[in-house]
Amino acid sequence: MMATAFKLPDPGEGIHEAEIVEVCVSKGDQVREGDIVLYIETDKATVEVPSPITGAIEDIRVQTGDIVQVGEVLITFTDATRAEPETTQQPEAGSKADPQPQEEAVPEQSTSGDQAAPDEAVEPDEQSVAAKQAERIATETDDHSTDRPVPASPATRRLARELGVRLHDVNGSGPGGRVIAEDVRAAAGEAETEPETTVVSQEDTPSAATWAESEEQAPAPPPERPLVVEQPPLPDFSRWGPVEAIPLRSVRRATATQMALAWSQIPHVMHQDVADITELERFRRRHTAEIEALGGKLSLTVLVLQAAVAALKQFPRFNASLDPESGQMILKHYYHVGVAVDTERGLLVPVVRDVDRKSMAELAIELKELAARSRQGKLEREALQGGTFTITNPGSIGGTAATPIINYPEVAILGLARARLEPVVQGDLDRFSIKPRLHLPLHLAFDHRVNDGADAARFVRTMIDLLGDPESLILRA
Repeated sequence: MMATAFKLPDPGEGIHEAEIVEVCVSKGDQVREGDIVLYIETDKATVEVPSPITGAIEDIRVQTGDIVQVGEVLITFTDATRAEPETTQQPEAGSKADPQPQEEAVPEQSTSGDQAAPDEAVEPDEQSVAAKQAERIATETDDHSTDRPVPASPATRRLARELGVRLHDVNGSGPGGRVIAEDVRAAAGEAETEPETTVVSQEDTPSAATWAESEEQAPAPPPERPLVVEQPPLPDFSRWGPVEAIPLRSVRRATATQMALAWSQIPHVMHQDVADITELERFRRRHTAEIEALGGKLSLTVLVLQAAVAALKQFPRFNASLDPESGQMILKHYYHVGVAVDTERGLLVPVVRDVDRKSMAELAIELKELAARSRQGKLEREALQGGTFTITNPGSIGGTAATPIINYPEVAILGLARARLEPVVQGDLDRFSIKPRLHLPLHLAFDHRVNDGADAARFVRTMIDLLGDPESLILRA
């Protein structure tokens, strides 16, 4: 009976791991090719995993909540077409080879060395189980070949590259054999001890006179003190009180990875200003019922979407990406805007495509549908990709300001704070009046390699002018 190991395939797009969301089968189940056996989540998208063959589930190596690496065994199958002959070909009663071989095999399987009684002879089904176990061990041994990715975090892999350590040669001490930073440093330390034991012959050793002469000719340079800072290990927090370790999973894990990448690669700069949206809010209230009748929601974010795209057309370097390897700026002549959505699972950023080609009503309907699918966990992976600019609006929750992180590989993100009714002085020093106006704080984070502060100020000023004049916004959108 042959077992087939089903490993996590490489989904591409730089994804190296996935989380097991649901296991749909049990050990011993019969499945057909194409039946769904698992649900996994990769970078915020939930994916169905079908069975690659028709057969029986021999073993399940994962459970809900596990983080698995590409190439790791998920399930082993027994081919049903090959399993039937083993279960049906029983020795015939009265055959010459029937009793003796089984009785001779019993002492070999005994761990105590005592002679087994005849009624304790191994039955054929027990031999099948033993064969399965041996075959499973062989499969697990094959899985630890150098072709299988070593479980390790991106930071640990980067450290291994810097220290010249091969991860396949490191014994992982983390959970499930995961290689951690301490393992890599220990392996690097063992490698560095070898050159220190090199024997130097007396002929190669400079004499005291030679040392003195060289010191007089050129003073020894000061010792190097590199400023490279390595992240120190965390202390044992349990020394000061009770703690609980909660693993980062699913959306939170993907968000942590994306934010660390963006913050480490993009030099962020922030520009802030305030837009007077008094007339825009009156316009929004007048047309709210009309848009709701069409199935949409005319939120402030919809109107900001249109203003942002109008500004992006005027300042195209905010709708770009930077390729550091080629030294080129990639300008995008399409306008796919990501809109951050707060969900119970974490922050998701679905992308509204071709904003410049859609009416206000169409954007209101689409954005409402995207937000609903995000909160229901029904977003496809494609709906989270291809954005050229991002808008995040936590203002409905609260806050007077924000410092959003750019969504790599984009070069800018616009954050909105809560709109407030504030007193505004209008006129001059001699003749003035105080009127209530609705103010919306705007916070633009941008990549300083691509744009300068003056560019950001002009971009935000253009948005302020559009948001302050609804008619102009409709004409420009």
